[in-house]
Amino acid sequence: MSIFSPVSEKDVTRAIVSGFMKQFDQYADSDIIIIGAGPAGLTAGRELCRQGFKVLIIERNNYLGGGFWIGGFLMNKVTFRAPAQKHLDELKVPYEKAVEGLYVADGPHACSKLIAAACDAGVKFLNMTTFDDVVLREANRVSGVVINWTPVNALPREITCVDPIALEARLIIDATGHDAVVCKKLEERGLLKTIGFGAMWVERSEDLVVEHTGVVHPGLIVCGMATSTVFGLPRMGPTFGGMLLSGHRAAEEAVKYLAGNK
Repeated sequence: MSIFSPVSEKDVTRAIVSGFMKQFDQYADSDIIIIGAGPAGLTAGRELCRQGFKVLIIERNNYLGGGFWIGGFLMNKVTFRAPAQKHLDELKVPYEKAVEGLYVADGPHACSKLIAAACDAGVKFLNMTTFDDVVLREANRVSGVVINWTPVNALPREITCVDPIALEARLIIDATGHDAVVCKKLEERGLLKTIGFGAMWVERSEDLVVEHTGVVHPGLIVCGMATSTVFGLPRMGPTFGGMLLSGHRAAEEAVKYLAGNK
């Protein structure tokens, strides 16, 4: 006797397709679209959803979390400089003190807690989805993103004519790490200048990334390590407090921007 309810393969397929398409339809128009599901993007999405905004995060990989899972040098420990451990406390992530002012946690634990917190807040995701371009409106204001499936990039050139689609939003956040793909696309169009990230300097980088997080073009906020690429800031390596605080700062800047651009 089966312990599971009787359903067929077609029921499973229909549940997946109908559920996905319903959400896809709802989020074709969002308050905020975040490109990149690393720690900065996840934190920003969580904070914005908690304040009632409709948030979609787009991630090119088949997993969420970016480098937060694996830490440094494929050793899955992640570090946080004070006062960032307070955010670990909020997420209920255990950690240990390494030296004064520096804390270490398990990357998978911290990452999975942050992903769960974003999901619990109401963030929705499109993974295996690649940012392709921006949607521009009057005065070159960023008003959406053009996307395609990530596997399309792996197709042979002669069969890659797969047209992308576009999603609209009141605000876009570039949380794509050092690649800064949204900002780089604006640079291609002569609308923004990026400098490129500098050499590693942990003590300066984290403060500067948080400080420079904010609006870089109408309709576009930059956060996380994408900030270092835009402004030529030092890289920070496998310490993640700056990412969490930059995500919080991005959410604050997004609320202010949307309040002033209703």
